[in-house]
Amino acid sequence: MSLIYWDTMLFIYMLEAEPRFGPRVLQIKEEMTRRGDRLCTSAFTAGEVLTGPRKQDSTDIVAALKEYFGSDEVELIPFTEKTADEYSRIRAVHPVLPADAIHLASAAQTRCDLFMTNDQRLLGLNVTGISFIVGLDARVL
Repeated sequence: MSLIYWDTMLFIYMLEAEPRFGPRVLQIKEEMTRRGDRLCTSAFTAGEVLTGPRKQDSTDIVAALKEYFGSDEVELIPFTEKTADEYSRIRAVHPVLPADAIHLASAAQTRCDLFMTNDQRLLGLNVTGISFIVGLDARVL
């Protein structure tokens, strides 16, 4: 069993059934469920995912997303003082965007086994506290 962190786009691909990447994300989710892996992400992710439906004033979708992110299906990692410290360390060492540093710091704080992203700029980074950073083409079996 592994602790696997997803960045925002994986949730958007899955929840919006995005045609190009959505099927792959669903396949990864099924593999994770079969293995008993735990899915986690930052509370920041929930905020990012909720932004689109809020802009469209889609109260039903907002409610459904809040229920999903509040469920046992995904563990939300809060942004704490420890996360802020990790964030500053990552920003000092790696040339990443602030939002990416929040994701990486959240994953590092929880000592994730795997950080999954579709952001090619993050692949290959070596971040203390994260065992592996992989893209959607990674084998999760």
